[in-house]
Parts: sequence; structure tokens; C-alpha cells
Amino acid sequence: MELNGTIEGQDVLVIELRADNLDASNVREFRDAVQSLMGDRTRVVLDMAGVKFVDSSGLGALISCLRQLNARKGDFRLCEMSRTVRALFELMRMHRVFNIHDHRGDAVASFG
Repeated sequence: MELNGTIEGQDVLVIELRADNLDASNVREFRDAVQSLMGDRTRVVLDMAGVKFVDSSGLGALISCLRQLNARKGDFRLCEMSRTVRALFELMRMHRVFNIHDHRGDAVASFG
């Protein structure tokens, strides 16, 4: 699994997830990599371009990231979702839990 972290805008960490799936097969690797990239940051955007499938394990990992950032008064935003993944999030009502943006620049700018 490939994760790249860059700083954009007003000190926002953007993590690019470059994997076809976020599921039980790679969720532990995802969690470990995200934890090391996030450190003590409070503004994080996950760029999901290219992700075609997320299962319940992947969703749990994303919720874990959100909770961790909320606990330190931060926020976790998602962007660049494929139509399939976005439809899944809406079906599971996760679009009400996560702050989701169509474009990366919009997600970064939403931190103000």
C-alpha cells in the first residue's frame, strides 16, 4: 500500500491513498501508515483518488482516524472519491459522519 503525505494550504496534511481497495486485507497496514504520517497533526485530508472499494474494515479504520483527530480538536476530511465509493458512503449514511469533498483543493480550503 502506498501512502504519501504532503503539507498544503494552512498546515493541512494531505495523505494520498494509492490502493484499489481499503479492506480487511490491508487495513492494518493502512492504520499503521496513517498513524505515522499524522503524528500530532489536527488537520488531515485523505485523498482517495483511485480507491475502488471500501469494506466495513476500511470504514472502521477511517472512523478511527476521524475519532482520533476529533479527540485532539482536529478534523479529518475525505476527497476525490470514486462514484462507487461515494455511493457506498451514502448508502451507509457515512456522508453524514465524514466531511467529504469532490476536489482536493476544496477539502484543503475548507479548513480556512
